[in-house]
Amino acid sequence: MPATQAACTDSNRFESLTPASLSNSEKSSVVALALAVLKQRWRPGRSYRTPADIEGLLRLKLAGRRNEVFGVLYLDSRNRLIELIELFQGTVDGAAVYPRVVAQRALEKNSAAVVLFHNHPSGGAEGSESDRLITTKLSQALALIDVRIVDHLVVTDGDVASMARNGWI
Repeated sequence: MPATQAACTDSNRFESLTPASLSNSEKSSVVALALAVLKQRWRPGRSYRTPADIEGLLRLKLAGRRNEVFGVLYLDSRNRLIELIELFQGTVDGAAVYPRVVAQRALEKNSAAVVLFHNHPSGGAEGSESDRLITTKLSQALALIDVRIVDHLVVTDGDVASMARNGWI
């Protein structure tokens, strides 16, 4: 391949773009494209190794949500994705989470491990006391059926906090 062709294929068409230079419809298209790329990366069978592996996906997926959403990544025994499911929708500052439903889905999916996630629409990615309590409650419930919690991620538009990284799991 000639050097000029190689240079063209290595260029980044998006490098000069900034959010301010895009219209609202262009921003929506960029987000949709990013989600499509991430969906390809996070298809069933992909392995979860670190919180950073899924932070971008969750930030895009939950960005701009006005209400709290609680979900679960169900994983097999080798931490490969089985399915990502948004289980509970809440209000601006909370969502009711039912351990029975999380456990029931884990059994249906034949899951060996889970990554919990939820967003904080008002910002502040630090896990609250109630976040820690539900994590403990879910951990106890899932332990009864031999499903372990790998992490619980708290997502905002600008940040993601990992309870495992903070030593709370």
